[in-house]
Order: sequence, then C-alpha cells, then structure tokens
Amino acid sequence: MKLPNQPIITARCRLRPVQRCDASALMPLYSDVEAMRYWSCPPFTKLTQAQHLVDRGVSAWQSDDSMMWLIKQGSTGQIVGTLSVFALSAQNRRAEVGYMLSRSMWGQGLMSEALGAIVHLCFADMGLNRLEADIDPNNGGSARLLQRLGFQHEGRLRQRWVVDGVKSDSDLYGLLKSDWLATAAAVAMAAKTNKNAPLD
Repeated sequence: MKLPNQPIITARCRLRPVQRCDASALMPLYSDVEAMRYWSCPPFTKLTQAQHLVDRGVSAWQSDDSMMWLIKQGSTGQIVGTLSVFALSAQNRRAEVGYMLSRSMWGQGLMSEALGAIVHLCFADMGLNRLEADIDPNNGGSARLLQRLGFQHEGRLRQRWVVDGVKSDSDLYGLLKSDWLATAAAVAMAAKTNKNAPLD
C-alpha cells in the first residue's frame, strides 16, 4: 500500500510528515514526565532518543510501513504533537493510531481535530476498514477523545506493557468505516435540520 505524504490542513493545525531534523523540536514533548505518563516507554532523557524516533518514523514512511505526522499549531507554527498510523495490514485494511500532544494544548480539542482528519484520510482516501487504538485504562482524556470520534471500547488486555518495571493494562478501542460513515451522515443530517429550523 502506497502511503500518502501530503500535508493536511485543518482549521487550527497543520499536519506534515516527520523529518530527520525534527528531533530537537520533539525532545521537550517526549521528555515531559506528565505527557509521557501513559506512554509505552519512559520519558526521553537524551536527544539521541528523539533522533532515533524521527529516524525510525522517516524510514518507516519511506518503506510504506507507517506514517508519523507532526502537528503544528496553525496560528504559531509551533510543533505541539505527533500522530502516527502504524501496524498497517493491507490484506485486512486495518491500522493502529497513536498520538502525543503537548500539555499546553490539552483540553482545547486540537487532537480531536487532528485525529479526525487522519481518520478521514484512512477511511476516505486509503480505503481502510478498521482503525484501532490501545490506551492505558487510567488515561481518561484519551478515552474521551476516542469516544468523541466514534471509537468503541472493545476490551482490556491485561498487563500488556511493562514500563520501568511497572506492569499496566491496555484498553482496546476500535472504529469501523461503516460506523464512521454512519456518524458522518448523522452529523450532516443534524446540521441540515438545524439550518432549516424556523427562527423563534
């Protein structure tokens, strides 16, 4: 499957493919203890870790294995997060999504906007049928984000991760293209109904 690599522009952010020169810009995000609390590895302590992350992201995109997007805030151009589509299965038309957002941007709906654009790309442009995400059961913000976008909680995988010697479970969420299309149709119908509603 040939992966798209054009930048994506939404109302408040711009997504572009990761580049090898992005390590320094991502280091503050991936070294933030609070932001990394539910991540699958400890916070970064060396720039070489961030460099390895971006090198791997660039190489995987070039080999059509995965996509790692940088999220830039539209008004400032500041890099505020990452969003990845990985574990792609062309036969099963399935992939996983993962994301990271700067604490300064939490609670503003920015990741919902960015991930929504990636979901649209995966279903409308790439022809995928299913997206998955696994999150820490204690990560309520991430659960609410996925639920807003139509993902359904499908189960818990016990002690799936061991980070710094600590075992943690994973909650698995899934979104089907048919669910996404139904939700999009419902939203469009509601917008049309509200537009045609009589004024008081």
